[in-house]
Amino acid sequence: MPKALLLENIHPNAAQSLRDHGFEVETRSGALGEDELIEALEGVDLLGIRSKTTVTRRVLDARPNLTAIGCFCIGTNQVDLDYAGKKGIAVFNAPYSNTRSVVELVICDIICLMRRIPAHTHHLKHGLWDKSAKGSHEVRGKTLGIVGYGNIGSQLSVLAEAMGMRVVFYDVEEKLAMSNAKRMPTLNDLLEQSDAVTLHVDGRKSNVGFFGEDQFAHMKQDAIFINLSRGFVADLDALKRHLDSGHLSGAAVDVYPVEPKKSGDAFVTPLADEDNMILTPHIGGSTLEAQESIGHFVSQRLEDYWFRASTTLSVNLPQMTLHQGKGAARIAHLHDNLPGVLARVNKVLGEENINISAQSLATEGELGYVVTDVATRPTPAALDALRHLPGTIRMRIIEL
Repeated sequence: MPKALLLENIHPNAAQSLRDHGFEVETRSGALGEDELIEALEGVDLLGIRSKTTVTRRVLDARPNLTAIGCFCIGTNQVDLDYAGKKGIAVFNAPYSNTRSVVELVICDIICLMRRIPAHTHHLKHGLWDKSAKGSHEVRGKTLGIVGYGNIGSQLSVLAEAMGMRVVFYDVEEKLAMSNAKRMPTLNDLLEQSDAVTLHVDGRKSNVGFFGEDQFAHMKQDAIFINLSRGFVADLDALKRHLDSGHLSGAAVDVYPVEPKKSGDAFVTPLADEDNMILTPHIGGSTLEAQESIGHFVSQRLEDYWFRASTTLSVNLPQMTLHQGKGAARIAHLHDNLPGVLARVNKVLGEENINISAQSLATEGELGYVVTDVATRPTPAALDALRHLPGTIRMRIIEL
């Protein structure tokens, strides 16, 4: 029986789906450190994680029989993707499933900060009745600057316009503007005219420290700042200086450079002393609806890969959408992207007079992927020959 390990309170629907497909499933509530993860992965075929568990080269070297990793979240920077690909380990994520949840929290943060709800709440909790309109604004007519115009940024753009906001955005890649949103030629152009700035950039290494002192300095007087993207993107010390100086009127932060491994752990941040401040514990996508959707989506990708060799939406292998196989068996051959591999695979099969029912090839970067349905199951000698073809990374055979 194949085995799956799911960490970090992944929605129970994922575990149930895998069990329904014949997997033995172990679940754990928290993240695991490197040594703990290596130990826990003994005999495990599929691993499910969220954002707190880091899958390093050492982990991948220690458990080479691991077949696939499911990141039950948007980000995948917690996994060494290139090295996993070189080890023949497929990685999947959920790039769309929690988009709406993140967008709604951003909208909530914008309204609360512009109405100074955190500050009013803080004052009332400490016995001060501060009924005043000072510093409070409607969002209608204000300019929202969206940094990163991907799935989340573009959907946020639509909802913000529906509330009467003017939307500008900046992205390093060419993106189609939604509705009346306007693309800014530079980040500074966006910062200098936005009443609210919200970050929605991805986890690539070039974004580490992307938003620092210089970027905060270019923001408008009394603007608000929101980061629900990655903890390493924004310099929180610089943010605190601009809040303390009175330059910025408020901020909302959901992600941090260093976060606890599990719920209930202690957490301290100097931003807790700020007046008009919203601090949330990395819950941008943490709604029941989003987590249920993510659990279903990623578990389905893992099941499709295990039973059909389909790499649809894999983030590190050549993508190939495969359906029910034809014949007796399906051979999935992942290899270095070298010329002649397909011919060598067919030569091995031809020498055994094995008829090919269907065959597909996909390449991406340094990797190639050949999937072959055969009318009869190859002999152990033929399978061994396929495993030892030049450039072979991993070969799997799936009974049909």
